[in-house]
Amino acid sequence: MSDDETSSEQGRIKAERARKEAEGERQKGERMRDRIEEYRVSAELARQEAEEFRALAEEARDLRERFRADYELIRQEREALRMAAEETRIVAEEARLATIATVAATAETLKTNLAQMQFLEEARHTLRQLRSKTSKDVQ
Repeated sequence: MSDDETSSEQGRIKAERARKEAEGERQKGERMRDRIEEYRVSAELARQEAEEFRALAEEARDLRERFRADYELIRQEREALRMAAEETRIVAEEARLATIATVAATAETLKTNLAQMQFLEEARHTLRQLRSKTSKDVQ
């Protein structure tokens, strides 16, 4: 073999090694690119999930606000009903006391009327007796 052939063979071997090394580096770069793409896809999915979570959290906050406002409205209505019930109780008590006073006044009026009727009845009876005595005396 000649030196040219040996040198050419060594160059070919070197080139083959360099090609294999370059191929290895290319495959390494390809794997790295694939991993980077997987990370990018994972990051995009995580971003989408985070956005969905944020939207759900916002919706939950809005619902909480609405429920809190509804609860406050119910609390105010319940307080208004309690106050109306208290006012009704007071008015009912006043009406009861007024009824008692009216019944007492009616009883007093009836008592007075009865006393007048009894007085008039006694007066009639006395008049009758006097008339009957006078008519006996006159005879």
